[in-house]
Amino acid sequence: MKYVKDQKWLLECLNDHHVRIVDCRFSLSEPEKGNLEYLQGHLPGAVFFDLEKDLSRPKQFHGGRHPMPVLEEFLAKLGNAGIDEKTVIVAYDHGEGAFAARFWWLLQYLGHEHVYVLDGGFKAWSEANYPITVEVPTFEKAEFHYNIQSELLATIDDVKGVAENRPGGIILIDSREEKRFLGIEEPIDSKAGHIPGAINKPWMEGLKGNRYKPASDQKQRFINIEPGKEIIVYCGSGVTAAPNFLALKEAGFERVKLYVGSFSDWISYEDNKIE
Repeated sequence: MKYVKDQKWLLECLNDHHVRIVDCRFSLSEPEKGNLEYLQGHLPGAVFFDLEKDLSRPKQFHGGRHPMPVLEEFLAKLGNAGIDEKTVIVAYDHGEGAFAARFWWLLQYLGHEHVYVLDGGFKAWSEANYPITVEVPTFEKAEFHYNIQSELLATIDDVKGVAENRPGGIILIDSREEKRFLGIEEPIDSKAGHIPGAINKPWMEGLKGNRYKPASDQKQRFINIEPGKEIIVYCGSGVTAAPNFLALKEAGFERVKLYVGSFSDWISYEDNKIE
């Protein structure tokens, strides 16, 4: 299935009331930047979802730096944006892919079948001179009926099973850049290295020029993984692993899970080993 939509398709759908556009722009170094950018200009009809306020719950001792949002609060936000289970949703960020993919994964987890990521994000849209507005839209409130897809979420016990019982039938993918995977440098978390048994597939290698590589290229990235294998993806806090989750699905892998707590959750338990 294709989970990425191109700009021309969305341009033709701007006046379609069945389509909702979600702006997910965010900066990890400047948390308020995404909302400010949204107010300065966004795609017509787009609503704003903040990574830390809407797509995550406040950080706790365990659960990682970007834990799952509180379900009731997230559902209320969707409803206020006029989004129900029948709405076609296209999410975008600046073009990095990660923040929009986080939203995309959350909707997949809730059982929503018609959610996509805008290829190239806001950067490509604005470079194409497509419409941008400062008008903040309002929509009639909707009710989102969800159907949790628990098979998309990996628990820490799932990950422990891989780390402690390797080699096994489950593939654990660390989505961070190689230097962090190897523990050569760690700019964010308190410990360096990776979860035992993980292999490294940096998430940014699935994109080229802010656009997702085609399915054929994604298949080549994961050529050494058997198609029928169960896969768990993680990163530092569960955000940049989402593009790898999307890329794996585009490549045809069916049994893919996201460890939302990721490395930042793993190291919050003193007994968990690190390689």
